Amino acid sequence: MKFLLYLCTLLPTLCSFAQESYPDDPASVEQPGVPKGEILKFEFSSSKIFPNTWREVAVYVPAQYRPETPACVYVNQDGIQWKAPTVFDNLIHKKEMPVTVGVFVTPGRVRAADANAALDRFNRSFEYDGLGDGYARFILDEILPEVEKLKTSDGRAVRLSQSGNDRAIGGSSSGAVCAFTAAWERPDAFSRVFSAIGTYVGLRGADRYPTLLRKYEPKPIRVFLQDGAADLNIYAGDWWMANQAMQRALTFAGYEVRHVWGEGGHNGKHGTAVFPEAMRFLWNGWPKAVAKGSSKNQFLSDLLIPGEDWQLVGEGYKFTEGTAVNVKGEVFFQDIPNGKTYTLDANGKPVALPLDSKKVSGTAFGPDGKRYATGAGPRQVLVHDATGKETVLAEDVPGNDLTVDRRGNVYVTAPDGREKPSKLLLIRPNGEKVVVDEGLKFANGLCLSPDQTQLYVTESASHWVWVYQIQPDGTLAAKQRFGHLHVPDWEENAWSDGLKCDRDGRVYVTTRIGIQVLDQLGRVNAILPAPKASSQTSNVVFGGPAFDVLYVSSGDKVFRRKLNTRGVNGWDAPGKPTPPRL
Repeated sequence: MKFLLYLCTLLPTLCSFAQESYPDDPASVEQPGVPKGEILKFEFSSSKIFPNTWREVAVYVPAQYRPETPACVYVNQDGIQWKAPTVFDNLIHKKEMPVTVGVFVTPGRVRAADANAALDRFNRSFEYDGLGDGYARFILDEILPEVEKLKTSDGRAVRLSQSGNDRAIGGSSSGAVCAFTAAWERPDAFSRVFSAIGTYVGLRGADRYPTLLRKYEPKPIRVFLQDGAADLNIYAGDWWMANQAMQRALTFAGYEVRHVWGEGGHNGKHGTAVFPEAMRFLWNGWPKAVAKGSSKNQFLSDLLIPGEDWQLVGEGYKFTEGTAVNVKGEVFFQDIPNGKTYTLDANGKPVALPLDSKKVSGTAFGPDGKRYATGAGPRQVLVHDATGKETVLAEDVPGNDLTVDRRGNVYVTAPDGREKPSKLLLIRPNGEKVVVDEGLKFANGLCLSPDQTQLYVTESASHWVWVYQIQPDGTLAAKQRFGHLHVPDWEENAWSDGLKCDRDGRVYVTTRIGIQVLDQLGRVNAILPAPKASSQTSNVVFGGPAFDVLYVSSGDKVFRRKLNTRGVNGWDAPGKPTPPRL
């Protein structure tokens, strides 16, 4: 009886698999008179990104391809799937997709020392399921250059377009997550994604995507999703529900997305059936570029100005930090290793000031109009007037960053490496030093709330922003964890650095993944991706005459972006912001 009951519960699932059949799209069937492309193959075993691995790569070159015109690209994980060569033959012939070279890559394996005694190490989950830009770099920097070394049997050299608008990427299961991640990390390199039975579940972090999508500024990516109601529901999560969550998040975030749901299970049957439809959708309108959408995230929409994006201010420095602004809205920043301080001229171009910055890392203007600075180099708090004249406010201060309130109190973070506890110092206007807290793991940036009653401090070696209540005598109380930051997959912490508040009480934090914007309750509501081709964002300030332009130091570059908000400064009269939505 128990067996019969079990069979009755299992029967619907079994039937769903037994009945899983789909009509062939004409593009999936070889058609008479359609020119056939050529398949080239090679093994790749010299990866620096995934060392010691080997894999097979198959390259489809359409008959219509001519070397004088670099081809569009479609990259697929897990090798050749979806009857792709036949589909490409037919769609290219009918001009339903552009002339496209298909690159079909198998997951890496580390060969066993003795194949008779041991298995290879299978790298699929490591390469496919993890978030981060590793796999994108692997394809862009290692695989595609190898593809361009090939020639067809009739001697045509393979040349690939370098434009992200001309590149698509796809896969199934973990391969689908891998494809989406590559486009997510590098939308400048991949703008079109085919995702079949995608593994957006708790294996290596892909379950975070529906949340991240809702918070991030939209990226120029078009997505086709496929899944079935009989997909997996196991230890890592529910595939069917996860794919629906992805579709809803993509739609909410303003992405161009099409989804096809069915009743099938975790296999490639339905994906194969809809692959021609997916290609038509992904390439529709080409060569018109895939555009950014408009998010329904009101918090994000309130900040962004349509048509405004990151603009390069300057580049070629060693390491930029210490952004600061004066009462006129003039912006300053440091090139720490070169010991240079820069400001912007009337045309917005950086100009080096004629002074030795002593490699300071943190700077801010006080209510007296003077520029305050600190750093591990001088181990002092320095003060510069409008003429550049320098005085010393405090000695023996191993400072990293600082902020100055309207009473002239200077708050300084003093980290001692990542492992030892940091100190938080108060330097009074008369130079008196007071230790107001200690214990944070690499205390870094700090800023004041608009009403100057709260002090926010980043803890770089964690995912926290801390908050303190400022007492009448300048000391601190009511310490607690405030901001819960998102951490990139390849790091153990967010590596938060500089931060600033706007007049509505939002907190803008520089991190490894970009600018994370917190509400007054410490919740990350929005994420502005780091500017294109930038590295770690290190500091941020609101500048310009209206204090509505966000300036960001990032590695060897400085960027700016106009936002629909205004920054708050330490010399401002305290202002009580609008209460947050609880």
